[in-house]
This record gives sequence, structure tokens and C-alpha cells, in this order.
Amino acid sequence: MPKRVAVIDLGSNSMRLAIFERTSRFGFYILAEHKLKIRLANGAYENGGMLQMPAMQNALEAFLEFKSLIKSYRANRVLCVGTSALRDAPNKNVFINMVKKAANISIRVIDGTSEANFGAIAALNLLANFTDATTLDIGGGSSELACIKNKKIVDKISLNIGTVRLKELFFDKRDLSGLEDFVKELIDKIPTDFKNENLIAIGGSGRALSNAIMNLQEYPLKIVHNFIYDYNTYRNFMSQIIRSKAIDLNRFPIKKDRYDTIREGVFIFRQIADFLGAKKIITSGAGVREGVFLSSILGRGTRLPENFNPSLKSLQDRFSVKNSNNIAKYAKNLFEILSPLHKLDEKYKYLLTNAAKICEIGLKVGFYAKHLHASYLALNALNYGFKHDEKVLIAAIIALHGKKELGVEFNDIKKLLPGEKIVIWLSFLLEFARILNENSDKIFALNYNNFNLKIVGAKENLNLKESIKKLPKPAIFAISLV
Repeated sequence: MPKRVAVIDLGSNSMRLAIFERTSRFGFYILAEHKLKIRLANGAYENGGMLQMPAMQNALEAFLEFKSLIKSYRANRVLCVGTSALRDAPNKNVFINMVKKAANISIRVIDGTSEANFGAIAALNLLANFTDATTLDIGGGSSELACIKNKKIVDKISLNIGTVRLKELFFDKRDLSGLEDFVKELIDKIPTDFKNENLIAIGGSGRALSNAIMNLQEYPLKIVHNFIYDYNTYRNFMSQIIRSKAIDLNRFPIKKDRYDTIREGVFIFRQIADFLGAKKIITSGAGVREGVFLSSILGRGTRLPENFNPSLKSLQDRFSVKNSNNIAKYAKNLFEILSPLHKLDEKYKYLLTNAAKICEIGLKVGFYAKHLHASYLALNALNYGFKHDEKVLIAAIIALHGKKELGVEFNDIKKLLPGEKIVIWLSFLLEFARILNENSDKIFALNYNNFNLKIVGAKENLNLKESIKKLPKPAIFAISLV
């Protein structure tokens, strides 16, 4: 598989490009993202799905721009999928041939269930851990759902209701009389097995809605992926958007480029969420593009290896330094043997060991303030697999560096952290593990008994002794080098 892969998602409303860079077999990060609003489906739904020449020409120009970008990023492979507008179009081959001839890009037209499957693969592998949920990806021409049970994709369905489709058939004509019956007839086709309290919002409309709710909450972390909110709390807010006139949408915290289809998108979202009995909305910043890329590296499988985090592995691949492999082992050992002192929940051991794996990556940026460099990278590059509070905690205990007070850079996001005692203890354990690793190539044996922690084989290690003296302890106990 090539190191850099370009994925193009050609939708009814927008065309998106993502450049993925692999750092190892399954480790990767996104090198670039670009979006162009092309409205390929413009005028199609009023003409039997037939793509109109101005829309095709507009999309072709976008392909040529993307081709230039792909070349500049030196991507070695291009994967392009076409969704609802293309699969519905009787004249799709005309456009596919235009793109092939002008840009030398092959478009793979995928059916609705394949589109749903790609979105589900992205959610399953890149969201924080969950067991059961239904995914919903609202596009311009269709909406795709996937049913996930016990971490397996068990069913998929595609419905011919999308934002552009509803806009052209109902909203633009100011004829909403048949809208609810039109949508209800299609939603009633969703099998009852899809009903779930957890609804994963994929796609532009779902993310735009989550961004608006984040603004209403004054949410401290401006990252939409893995943002979670209570559906019933904001159902009335959704109704206000739907009932609003286009000219009044500026009253809501919604980006202008979403004004043309946000009412349609929110209407579909609310109707389906009601049908499914949704209570918790989980936002996924990853969708079809990530699913296409993951499928290309997973082969016939649908999941990354158990307990594998591609963001964490990518950071390790790109920034790890020599002699840092044992920090996680020390951190885990210290957490376990000092548990009678700290009495922290077992779930924090997982976050501590992950922090330990990347706490030294800041050295690749610079020695001075290396812990702050590592913290920044953790907060901004652990994009997948961690909840927001988990990511902030990992960044915080790295930044704290064994001390007892966080810097001003955490002022706005402190509310996502657990109690002060938890943060201080985890930071102490992490820094203690780092110091132990720094002062010997071999693994010291650690023994704890009767408020005395013994480091076996370290009696003559003066640097270790001085480093430990400087480390503030969060509880009263002795540390002996024997």
C-alpha cells in the first residue's frame, strides 16, 4: 500500500478530498483536507435524476483542481467514490468518462449500502469505544444508516432522502404540505432492529448541528469528532432551525456555507432520530472518506486490531525517541503497586499508560519545554479513539510534568478534567516513570510495603536520587534506593 493515499468523495452537494499518510501498517494521519461545493445534483431531481451539463462542468473543474492538489502532495494512489447523485443518474457514464479523459481519475460508483458500510467502518474504528449504535449519514441525495451491535456492523440501509433532494422538491417551492408524508413513507422502511439510544451523526448536516450545539454550550474544546450531547435537550432547538426562514438563519450559530441546506438536513436528522428513539448523539468527524481509506488497508476486515489506536501509533512513529519504550511499563507498574495510596479507578491506568507512550515525543520539537510540546501534540493529534475528557487528561498530565499546577493554556478546558487529586496523582506517576526510564537502560524492580517504595538496584544511582528528591509527592510515603 502506498505511503500517501488521496480519497475523493463525490457527493450530491459537495466534493471532498482527503490526503492520508501512513506511518506504519495501520498508523496514519490526515495530511490535508479540501472541500468544494459543486452541487452535482443541481436540477437533477426535477429531471428524473439526469445530471445537468452546468453541474457536470462545475464538478469537472473541481476534479482538475483536486488533481493538481494530489500531485502537489505527491499522493501515490487515488481512490474516488461517487454516491447518490451519480448512482441515480441515467447519464452517469457521460460524466464518469469526462472525468477519466480530462483528469485521469476513475470514479467508483457505490450503492447506498456500501456508502453506509464505509461510514460505519469509520465510526467503528475511529470513535471512542462503544458497543451498540446506529450511524446516520445525511447527504445531498440520500441518507445512509448502519446498525452496529456488539461492535459488529449487522445491517445497512440507504434512503432516498437527502438535503438537496428535499430542497428542490419542497423547500425551494415553499410547498411543505407533503414533506412530512414523503419523508415518513421512506423512514418507515427502516427495520426496527436499527432502533437504538445511541445515534452516531456522520456527514456535514450532523456535524453542523453539533457545532451549533457546541456554541450554545460554550463547549471548551473546539473539536467536533467525539462530541456527545443529549438529543431531547436540543430537539426544540432543531425545530426552531427547521421552522426558520432562510433569511433568519443568521440567528443560529451555523456557518454561512450551510445555510442553503441546513433546514433540510436538520429536518431529516430529527425525523430519523425520533423514529430510532435516540437519546445520545455521538458526533463523528470521520465518514465515507475515512471508511474508504480504512477498507483499503484492512482488506476483507472491518476493524483495526483490538486496542490499536491509529493516532497514538502515528505519533509514536513520527516523534518517538530512543530509550522511551519502558516508560509505559514503569507507569503501569507504579499505578498498580501504589494503588493502596492513590485509590484511583482502574480506568485511569489505561490513560496513564497511553500518556506514557508519547510523553517524550516533544523532544523532537525541542528539549526546552518538551513536556509542553508533547502535551500540545497529544491534545491536537490524538484525533481518534479517545473521548474529549480522556484526551484532555492525557495532555494535562503530560503538561503538568510532575508539578501541582497547570499552565494558563489549560484554563479554558479545565472543566473537562476530573478532580485535582486524580490529575496530580497521574502526573506524578507519569513523571516518576519517565525519571526511572531516563536513569537506566535496565528495568528496576519496584517493591511497595508499609508506606515505603523501594527501587531495587538503584542504590548507587546519584542522578536518580537527585531527580526523585525534586519530584513533589502527592501523599506521604518514603522512596528508597536499594
